[in-house]
Formats: sequence, structure tokens, C-alpha cells
Amino acid sequence: MATLAASSTVVNTGTARPVPLWAERTARLIPLIGLPVCLWRLPIGFDFMMGIDGPPMTWARWANVGYVLTLSLLSETFALLCRGLVRPWGEAVPGWVPMLRGRRIPPFAVIVPATLAGLLFTALLVDWTLCTFHIAGFTDGPYTSVWWHLLAATVSGLITLWGPLVLALTYAYYRRRCRPSS
Repeated sequence: MATLAASSTVVNTGTARPVPLWAERTARLIPLIGLPVCLWRLPIGFDFMMGIDGPPMTWARWANVGYVLTLSLLSETFALLCRGLVRPWGEAVPGWVPMLRGRRIPPFAVIVPATLAGLLFTALLVDWTLCTFHIAGFTDGPYTSVWWHLLAATVSGLITLWGPLVLALTYAYYRRRCRPSS
């Protein structure tokens, strides 16, 4: 019975050591929590301000759309890269990469950037909290209605979970790659 309980808490994803089930699920969740804010920001590129009470973006339309689309694509790309913390390609260079295929990736080459990104996005959590709840004089922009403000706070609030989740995944990666197996 103990083997059954232990096997349900880890997942064999092809990594050198099994990945905790919670880490696998978290790595799958991160791109989904970033998606609402990416979709919310797309109309802003077309000068539909999503209830923000202020002037539209002042660049040319193609620049607005390009900026917002690039920002959204980069956000989702980085969110998908978090999967490397629970996949074999986060431990060894994939076979399709010329000259480097199969080489072991030093753990700290993954841990350091993931920790810095997690801390950066955790700072966004602090900023969101201060602005949303008007703490210490911080405030966000004015909205045309409370419903637009609620929508903006909800989608922005979701993406603030990214930082702490990346830090938790990074710690699981560190334990799996740098600690002796018990």
C-alpha cells in the first residue's frame, strides 16, 4: 500500500529523478494563468482601452498591435519555458540541438535565471497588491466602471501567482537535481 501512495505523489517524466506530482501540475498551470492577461491586453493594441479611463496608446496602430502582440507572445513563451523545470530538456540539451545534443545542463544554469524570474514576478505581486488595495498611497489607473476595474484586477491578479509558482518549481528542481536521493 505504501508503494501505491508513493507512486501517486511523483510522476516519471523522463527526468533523471521523478518529479513531484504537484510540480508537474504547477508547470502545466503556469501558461494558463498567464493567458487571461495576454487576451485582456490584446484589444488595447487596437485602441479599445478595456475600461481604462485615459488616452489610447499614442503610437501608430501597427506599433500598438506589434507591441501588445509581442508582449503577449513573450509572456506565454516564458510561461511555457517553466515546463523545463519538470522535463528532461531542463536537465540535458535536447537531441535536435546541433553540437550540444545530450549534454548535461548544469543545475545552476537553470536555477539562477528561474529564481531571478520568480523574484521579479513576485515583485509584481507586491505591486499589484499595493495598487489594487490602495495601500501606502499606491493606486492604479482610473477605470470607467467598477466592472472594468474588477476585470483588470482579476486578470492581473492571476498573473501575479506566476512568481511564487516559479519559485516553488525552482525549489523542487533544486531538490531533485542538487540534493542526494533519500
